[in-house]
Amino acid sequence: MLETLLQFDSAISLSINHLNSDTLDHLMIQASYKWTWVPFYALLLGLLFKQNSWKLVLLMMGFIALNVVLTDQLSVMMKDSFMRLRPCHNAELSTMLHLPNGCGGQYGFVSSHSANTMGLAILLAQFLRGKWVLPTMLIFALLNGYSRIYLGKHYFLDVIGGFTLAIVIGVILLFIFDRLRLRLNLANE
Repeated sequence: MLETLLQFDSAISLSINHLNSDTLDHLMIQASYKWTWVPFYALLLGLLFKQNSWKLVLLMMGFIALNVVLTDQLSVMMKDSFMRLRPCHNAELSTMLHLPNGCGGQYGFVSSHSANTMGLAILLAQFLRGKWVLPTMLIFALLNGYSRIYLGKHYFLDVIGGFTLAIVIGVILLFIFDRLRLRLNLANE
């Protein structure tokens, strides 16, 4: 059963990686590069301040920072525990991969990029108001996860694992956030 799942994972990851072109290479490298998103993050921060009091935004920023630390550190701990080689370090796959941006670290399960972006998406989808927020944040996270597979840095299940980790952490943090917000009497701000 596990062998079949891993074969499926390799096949879908190779399929995504082989859908390459020079234009997509550039776009996926940029989508995966953390500094590309700074203007987007600045816009989201501005919207947080526009829609909420500064006290509530400070609390939200604390939870966003906690989310990034937890998703990042837990994903690294999982990589070190599972020790699943990235596709680009897998001797059976590495020669079949298109690697426009090098390889990365040795282990890949779970994807830290995917965990970080999905975690941010979950929190901001709850913190910001507007019909556009949830779809925009999901597209942001999914694009980042897809870019990691496209670039040959992660398997499909590495990304799904990162998303799952982020959802669990996000739900727990939102639960704690709501309780703390009420306790600090920031509910109506």
